[in-house]
Amino acid sequence: MKFPYDEDGFKRLTKGPLLIPRKGVSWEERAIFNPACIDIDGKISILYRAMSNDNTSVVGIAETKNGVKIDYIGDKPIYEPREYFEEKRIPGGNSGCEDPRITQIGNNIYIYYTAYNGITPPAVAMSCISKKDFIKRNWNWSKPVLVTADGVDDKDGCLHPELIKGKYMLYHRVSGYICVDYGKTPGFTERNSFKNIPLLLPRKGMWDSKKVGISAPPIKTKKGWLLIYHGVSEDSVYRVGAALLDLKDPTMVLSRTTDYIFEPMDKHDLIGQVNNVVFPCGAVLRGGKIFMYYGGGDSVIDVAEIKLDDIFKALI
Repeated sequence: MKFPYDEDGFKRLTKGPLLIPRKGVSWEERAIFNPACIDIDGKISILYRAMSNDNTSVVGIAETKNGVKIDYIGDKPIYEPREYFEEKRIPGGNSGCEDPRITQIGNNIYIYYTAYNGITPPAVAMSCISKKDFIKRNWNWSKPVLVTADGVDDKDGCLHPELIKGKYMLYHRVSGYICVDYGKTPGFTERNSFKNIPLLLPRKGMWDSKKVGISAPPIKTKKGWLLIYHGVSEDSVYRVGAALLDLKDPTMVLSRTTDYIFEPMDKHDLIGQVNNVVFPCGAVLRGGKIFMYYGGGDSVIDVAEIKLDDIFKALI
């Protein structure tokens, strides 16, 4: 095991998980993993997927000022299943609100997540909340709506942080590749006529040969939109890579890392509910460094960092 540095990639910032399931907290007792994050007024909010012993997924929250030390963790979920497409249909089966991603546009904060009821295919759903309520921890989320097509297995959804030519842009994953689509609203009422425009495809014979999916919402830099994504190999190992997208047209891929820049190495990544998994859903840029929050082994949460300049070197 290499600790704390991965060669030419992200540096793990802890000697063990940043967050683990709390005993006696029923809604997260089985696992916590795959966290989104957002940096507001010097405080990073970590919105994580929590799973109960009956396999229901909800969203919990933790907060940190310096990126590593947890200053607050909620005693109740901040987001729970409310609609038919995410409420449990098979007793004991998986269901709920999975793998959230967070994007702020103006004074609204949007959550996109995988909604699953155990019967219909997984789909991306969306809800939003005002920045004011979010800061005050008043969890007045809007009524959730599906934003991907009916009957299509679709995951890994998030909203682009800016409008593109007056339209909202959605990243999502169908058939093992990352695609994008556009809408007049963040609710994407056009969902059943999506074009599934390809953005990143799996690469045969490489570490991301089986499938790829978005990790964190893209980060705006002077060189382009930095997109962190996960890739799965033929032997089902989940790793992390990056791509650089054009600032004006994010469907234009300027460069992509040849090698992965993060992989399972800690024992909690290697052995868990699902072995050999690092799965980020959120990252923030602070002081020239990217803090990336990820799920290890579908069981715990950790954080790693990389200098922005170093990730650019891997993208040349």
